[in-house]
Amino acid sequence: MDYAIIRLGGKQYRVREGEYLVVDRVKFDEGKTFNPAVLLGDSGVTVTATVLAHERGPKIVIGKYKKRTGYKRHNGFRAATSRIEISLGAPKRAAATKPEPAEAAKPEPAEAAKPEPAADDHVKGMPHGYEEMTVAEISEGSKTWNRPMLEAALQYEEAHAARKGAISAIESALKAKEEGS
Repeated sequence: MDYAIIRLGGKQYRVREGEYLVVDRVKFDEGKTFNPAVLLGDSGVTVTATVLAHERGPKIVIGKYKKRTGYKRHNGFRAATSRIEISLGAPKRAAATKPEPAEAAKPEPAEAAKPEPAADDHVKGMPHGYEEMTVAEISEGSKTWNRPMLEAALQYEEAHAARKGAISAIESALKAKEEGS
């Protein structure tokens, strides 16, 4: 994911690396950095915001007028804002292990002939490419899948991903299949 959603000043912002934002005034001085609350993003991602300047927004003019009475009032308002720059910290990853010596890395000919076991992630009967599908794609596609495909996808979701939207879409498609039968 190349973006994150943060909460700042009671509002939510979708931010990317190197992006500049104008937000309600923050309590940090110019040149200081802070870490806003991350609501959505890769696990372990840190968002750092640097305050570039404190500014004031455009003037908003408020005018009141009542006809035939001579009543006129004008008022103005300029919001206090801060300009910040966003930087996304990479999620923490496990340290790379040293590669084994070349002699130990070569498999013996008998081992090379054996096929690798299938990945545990894939449940038999699932639609092709299901693991990479988004919840919206699952919701659309589940309307056309047959019952064994739906059951396999539901089994996968309960065991691995547990995406609420995908589970509810699959369950509603299964229910529609039962009612149609």
